[in-house]
Amino acid sequence: MELQTLIYLVVGATFALYLGIAFWAKAGSTGEFYIAGGGVHPVANGAATAADWMSAASFISMAGLIAFLGYDGSVYLMGWTGGYVLLAILLAPFLRKFGEYTVPDFVAKRYYSNTARVVAAVAAIFVSFTYVAGQMRGVGVVFSRFLEVPLTWGVIIGMFIVTIYAVLGGMKGITWTQVAQYCVLIVAYLIPAFAIAYTLTGNPIPHIAIGEVAPRLNQLQTDLGLDPYTGPFSNLSMLNVVCITLVLMAGTAGLPHVIVRFYTVKTVESARWSAVWALLFIGILYTVAPAVAIFARLEILQSFSQMGAGGMTELGWIQSWSQTGLIDTSGWGGDTTVRQVLGSIDRDIIVLATPELANLSNWVVGLVAAGGLAAALSTASGLMVVISSSLAHDIYGEIVNPDANDRERLFVGRVAILLGIVVAGLLGIFPPG
Repeated sequence: MELQTLIYLVVGATFALYLGIAFWAKAGSTGEFYIAGGGVHPVANGAATAADWMSAASFISMAGLIAFLGYDGSVYLMGWTGGYVLLAILLAPFLRKFGEYTVPDFVAKRYYSNTARVVAAVAAIFVSFTYVAGQMRGVGVVFSRFLEVPLTWGVIIGMFIVTIYAVLGGMKGITWTQVAQYCVLIVAYLIPAFAIAYTLTGNPIPHIAIGEVAPRLNQLQTDLGLDPYTGPFSNLSMLNVVCITLVLMAGTAGLPHVIVRFYTVKTVESARWSAVWALLFIGILYTVAPAVAIFARLEILQSFSQMGAGGMTELGWIQSWSQTGLIDTSGWGGDTTVRQVLGSIDRDIIVLATPELANLSNWVVGLVAAGGLAAALSTASGLMVVISSSLAHDIYGEIVNPDANDRERLFVGRVAILLGIVVAGLLGIFPPG
């Protein structure tokens, strides 16, 4: 079957699944809309939290960053995972014990101040819009390459999908959609990794295959005049590695769309177990990401050493991605160095291009496209609930109109999601930075 047809089928099937869940899990009250009724099982909440946290950054970008930064790229593994541990141990159980709907609720009650509530709500909105801009951009990148539509239309399609299941289901619909999205994204991430590991070493387990592939990559790097890939502090100083790791930990611990997930379980103990399950589900992808990075880097450098930059322009995956503008081959020729080739490849394409780069089956390419979309859409929908709850519950329901009934609050919450998605889409199409 042709690649394009397969991609339409796989992506279309996953979108149909998400929309079906949205209609099945429609929210009927503010409790269901904001905290999914507070009765989600820890395992399901762990999977939903993992999908919520593992955004386009984790699925699409992280392995690409590690592929180009080498050992120093481990700051993202350590910072993001370490930050989640801080969140799970120091924040989540205590917020759940307090028993409110949102983080601004907690701040307002803790400091006996509606002014503090407004400050917390504005902070949550600001953080969420900053983060969601990247997710919508990721959606546009995936659509523009795999569905061959302009990036703008890719973002608009993503906005439409998120609108339906976020507006209908709120946190209830989003929770079960995110469970499905985790299953899609983790399968999409693991299958290419297993296939490439087996092709390169005869062993399908990426974690073990690294031990054989890394020395080969180091030797190839040295032959091409580059520093050994696994050598520390080639791109970042030791101080930078430590500081970036700490900053990423602090930022991760404060992610509003992840914190709110711990309100959706029944008890404090369930919140703790949700954190354990989430870390397990997250770890599955995060321990495979370095292997994907090493495999992709090896394939690129082997192509360069065998045919040079001029010959690489004939490769199918190079031609496909250069059409999107994410690989700039305009200056490639016989005298182009390996550093120039690496510098002209956008980091964000590495995971998405891996199946084509390794000549895997077309259906794997379609699966990876669906996985990238699942990662971006799951995080975008979680952020939309944070924006909605901050506007509708914390500002409208507690400040502007405290006497509003449940139906009015639910209506305002859905309108807030609609407005938020429009702004998020505009940020994705016209990113400010």
